[in-house]
Amino acid sequence: MERLTITVVGSINLDLVATCATLPRPGETVTGAGLARIPGGKGANQAVACARLGAHVTMVGAVGGDAFRDEALAGLRDAGVSLRLQERRAPTGVALVTVDREGETTITVAPGANAELGAVELEPADAVLCQLEVPDEAVVSAWEQAAGLFCLNAAPARRVSVDPDLTVVNQIEHDTLARADGLVAVTLGADGAVLLEDGAE
Repeated sequence: MERLTITVVGSINLDLVATCATLPRPGETVTGAGLARIPGGKGANQAVACARLGAHVTMVGAVGGDAFRDEALAGLRDAGVSLRLQERRAPTGVALVTVDREGETTITVAPGANAELGAVELEPADAVLCQLEVPDEAVVSAWEQAAGLFCLNAAPARRVSVDPDLTVVNQIEHDTLARADGLVAVTLGADGAVLLEDGAE
């Protein structure tokens, strides 16, 4: 059986994850945390997941020439993802993640090179996946070239001039975008997800 070809256009980060007993309140310092450095970014995470499911995946994104670059790309390389990268003067994207013992998180993202990803040139693929951690220019150019399925994970939520075949949002993003046409998958955390077609289940 021929492998599905998927192109992911999106963000590549290095996640610096501090695990502690409680999240700090404004102005408070907590100590005793553990620290992990984990490849991340919504785009890179999508690409790795698709590759692990057996697809042939190409990741299109932007990184800096700094020391974080190779760490941020390690997960993609380990998963066998093909890389098509724009190198920028800005540093590679970083997410600062704090996780408490209940699993609650706070996340601060310094997008760096991700914010400078410009228009992209894509090879034909069965599907193109995008998210909104990169500029509209990159997303729109990917949509214009998508010959197969175009899927948009609309996070962080904002309106962009594309017409996805499938939009993936959480409940807050669904309320923000108020999209009522086409296929929309609404993720519900521990309650799973629901698929809407033209606003109805």
